[in-house]
Amino acid sequence: MSGTLPHSVLFCCDHNAVRSPIAEALMKLLYGRASYVQSAGVENDLEIDGFAIAVCQEMGIELSRHRSRSFEEMKEYGDDLSGFDLVVALSPASRKQALDLTRQYHLDVEYWPIMDPTGIGETRETKLAAYRQTRDQIRAKMIERFGAPRVAGASGASGA
Repeated sequence: MSGTLPHSVLFCCDHNAVRSPIAEALMKLLYGRASYVQSAGVENDLEIDGFAIAVCQEMGIELSRHRSRSFEEMKEYGDDLSGFDLVVALSPASRKQALDLTRQYHLDVEYWPIMDPTGIGETRETKLAAYRQTRDQIRAKMIERFGAPRVAGASGASGA
């Protein structure tokens, strides 16, 4: 299944404030409009993380307008999980919830164990380094799973 780009992908994590918004933004950067991409969290109790915004800005990605949302809010707004070809869980809690919510649907749920950078580092620079590592882990896993970037100029957009 490596190299196959699904028609629609949902990335999910705990709060939809760091990992899943980064994944959504990277997917759009690397693959353009080839797939419909969204993100969600188990909870939406946090706003988009400032360090996530900063490390995405380094790649030319605007993340500051992202609004966190939960699986529950997706349902309330009419975004049915059955409309996605693939759900990619980036945390253990989101994997559990995605599997619970998709039991009656025929869609794939993949688990990508991506590091949570939120508690790492004491200084701004060490925190940024942890967030960059998370961003780069997601990017590497994405390219491994979906193949080479399909948008001109996106292939060289790695770490700053």
